[in-house]
Amino acid sequence: MDSSLYRSAAEAIAAPPETLAYVAGFDRAGERPDALLTVDTDPASASYGKVLNFAELPTLGDELHHFGWNACSSALAHACHQNPERRFLLLPGLRSSRLHVMDTQPNPVRPRLVKTIEAKELAVRAGYSRPHTLHCGPDGVFLSCLGSADGGDGPGGVALLDHTTFEVLRPWETERGPQHFAYDVWWHLGTNVGVTSEWGTPWMVEDGVLPEQLLGRKYGHALHFWELGTGRHLQRVDLGDQYQMVLELRPAHDPQAEWGFAGVVVNVEDLSSSVWLWYREGPAFTARKVIEIPAEPASPGELPPALRPFGAVPPLVTDINLSVDDRWLYVSAWGTGELFQYDVSDPFHPRLASSVRLGGVAARTPHPAEPGRPLNGAPQMVEISRDGRRLYLTNSLYGAWDDQFYPDGIDPWLVKLDADPVKGGLSIDERFFPHGADFRGLRVHQTHLAGGDASSDSYCYR
Repeated sequence: MDSSLYRSAAEAIAAPPETLAYVAGFDRAGERPDALLTVDTDPASASYGKVLNFAELPTLGDELHHFGWNACSSALAHACHQNPERRFLLLPGLRSSRLHVMDTQPNPVRPRLVKTIEAKELAVRAGYSRPHTLHCGPDGVFLSCLGSADGGDGPGGVALLDHTTFEVLRPWETERGPQHFAYDVWWHLGTNVGVTSEWGTPWMVEDGVLPEQLLGRKYGHALHFWELGTGRHLQRVDLGDQYQMVLELRPAHDPQAEWGFAGVVVNVEDLSSSVWLWYREGPAFTARKVIEIPAEPASPGELPPALRPFGAVPPLVTDINLSVDDRWLYVSAWGTGELFQYDVSDPFHPRLASSVRLGGVAARTPHPAEPGRPLNGAPQMVEISRDGRRLYLTNSLYGAWDDQFYPDGIDPWLVKLDADPVKGGLSIDERFFPHGADFRGLRVHQTHLAGGDASSDSYCYR
């Protein structure tokens, strides 16, 4: 059996640390191929913090975004999987609706393209387009998609893919209920519960934030709960239409737990961002706001045109991540440029433990390795090592949205933070700072770590 598949969170934490990171890079203009980048994360290596390889795609205009493994620890839930192996990385193109399959063997530094699934297959077999988020599940690969087959409107939803052939099998949903918008999909493996969140349909997001839709409270603002094994809708939990864009879902890694966190981009009444806890209360689920981050005042000269009328920078919480031991929650404020560390030992009462600032719409806080160089972009996607001691941050959100909030462009960077998983605390690793020309003009979005990380796996056993 693949040694990087772990029966429990404790086994994952005890495994050897990662030596490689895989990063999705995309060309904003769509004139050059996107690529899967391999980065050295071994502190003892002479090439530590360097980009070791660019595995370029043969196509243009994909905009690689969220990607994932063909198999991970959830495969251990079913004996029907013969010799599951964390080997292939599946890379959806958010704009092209293609899906590229990269083989990380025999040389993990140099993944090679072995298959491309065209948009037509996704549309015909599942009825979806604009694939956004990919997770390896117990009985297939779950691919959350923003749009319906024609690519314009919804409903969005989840396509189910075969673990080994990567063929699109069907839509996962069997009874959709009121669900229309899509974004993330996750689950409580031990209790057969699926969870999905809401962003918007392709026409609502592909040209950036649409002010009339945002102020009209038209983006997603609910969580949906499902029967995981059948794809049957069970319940919709509305957070309130002022809470626009319910994005990342981070369920507890404990397979018997029935709680998790969801990040909300903006409250249109005061520009704050928030994090919500969902949990079972009797026979049904409910949700409550447990973290609120206020907007920060700024002078008009520091703001892009989209924010000048407000005289403030919204935090724009666009990613959250939960450590494998379910102890620490990390929250990225892509607007203000702050990464927060919360102690969530009691998930109902998170306690702020530490934070760091990098970039930001107004602040442009520099990296300590280059203190005289203002950074653009800000902490966006955050990935956590299995042992909770290292965090990796990238600074691009989505091409069209980058242009609105950072109109002078996104100069790409990948940053590593060191975390104390016992007492809390964060520090920036000055030795690890690939940026700018290191990425050959590509913007970088999501990172996954060789051997698994906090957002790759769900576990079968306590």
